[in-house]
Amino acid sequence: MDMKKRVSLELRHRSPTEVQELVLDNCRSGEGKIEGITAEFSNLELLSLINVGLTSVADIPKLDKLKKLELSDNRISGGLEVLAERLVNLTHLNLSGNKFKDISTLEPLKKLPQLKSLDLFNCEVTNLADYRESIFKLLPQLIYLDGYDIDDCEASDSDGEGDGVEDEDEEEGESEDFEEEEEEDEEDVVAEDDDDDDDSGDDEDGEVNGDVDSEDDDEDEDDDEEDDEDSSPAKGEKRKRDPEDEDDEDDD
Repeated sequence: MDMKKRVSLELRHRSPTEVQELVLDNCRSGEGKIEGITAEFSNLELLSLINVGLTSVADIPKLDKLKKLELSDNRISGGLEVLAERLVNLTHLNLSGNKFKDISTLEPLKKLPQLKSLDLFNCEVTNLADYRESIFKLLPQLIYLDGYDIDDCEASDSDGEGDGVEDEDEEEGESEDFEEEEEEDEEDVVAEDDDDDDDSGDDEDGEVNGDVDSEDDDEDEDDDEEDDEDSSPAKGEKRKRDPEDEDDEDDD
């Protein structure tokens, strides 16, 4: 699909002034030039032209609010003066996979005072000795080169724009951990209650058994008393004398 038609599709019946982000990746540019993008896109903040066959950025319009420009995987080798003239508030520029060979071709970027991040991955210029030191010296306003600052510290997502999202994730993680701890505490309490119930059940069983045992003991005592009563003579009843005992007494 050619770039002009792609621009029309991306508008989706909106006026150019309503568009803040325009992504035209992988479409085809006519003769390696930018087409279909005009100064009417006055509120555009992000423009992505990845792998569209560009050899020049000479036809880019004046876009005062543009902050991010993606130009990776094209065939651009110079002519960056126009960016400094027409994109005065540019903060992020991705030129990865293009044809830049000399650091001098990047010198026009000095006129972009807001430029914080520059990417030159897979460009021949990155093979030069002292490449990183030279770029940071050439562009003192630059904070990140190829995703790292001058001290080799990696850039945060979107140069700090992702911090809010990260903080929200951390807060959600902390709240989830807190909820998990609460659930564990509740489970421990339930487990303790169950143990108490088991113990009370044992006590109840013991009491019941104890009552039954005491009743059995009482019954045994009653049986013993009955046996004693049966073996002893009734009250007021004299013991019968044996006739032989009487004969012994007569002999005496």
